[in-house]
Amino acid sequence: MTALGLALLLCYLLGSLPTAYFLVKWAKGIDIRTVGSGNVGATNALRTVGLWAGLVVLVGDVLKGVIAAGMVPRWMLGTTALGVRLACGLAAVLGHDFSCFLRFRGGKGVATTIGVFLGAAPLVAGMICAVWVLVFIAFRYVSLGSLVAAVAMPISQVVLRHSGGEILVGSCLAGLLIARHRSNIQRLLGGVEHRAWSRKGN
Repeated sequence: MTALGLALLLCYLLGSLPTAYFLVKWAKGIDIRTVGSGNVGATNALRTVGLWAGLVVLVGDVLKGVIAAGMVPRWMLGTTALGVRLACGLAAVLGHDFSCFLRFRGGKGVATTIGVFLGAAPLVAGMICAVWVLVFIAFRYVSLGSLVAAVAMPISQVVLRHSGGEILVGSCLAGLLIARHRSNIQRLLGGVEHRAWSRKGN
């Protein structure tokens, strides 16, 4: 296997570490996949255990992306090329979404994707986080903020004049995030999506 292949494999395994699963199992003795939304992520950890758990999972999932995109390429490949960084980040997000430790189930990859851009392209990370915050404040839907932020990813890359290959990887990250929100899209269209600070929805 080539050095790049090994780096991608390492990033996939790093992303596969199910932060929310481990924390909720430790804190409550339950499988997070069987409660709440069933999602292995920060939002479900927050609803299942509490604010502190959501924050810990959020930080852990972001760090997976930061390490994969910001550190692994430099350590293993001796490169800071943005395309390589994004490819390693994509491998980590795939690991998070389809964890080999959870029979290829996982989360939706929002926090890890943000971590990827924090490690590889901080300006893009800032833009998409700003979009998420604005949409969330306006509509109070976590999922809608994530979906609009996903659309903003490749647009931000175009604005910042990233190369075609870099935008392609960014588009893959955005498409993966949108695909992982299929059920949320259905609930949004049906008017039954969970809204922050509301008891309606699920």
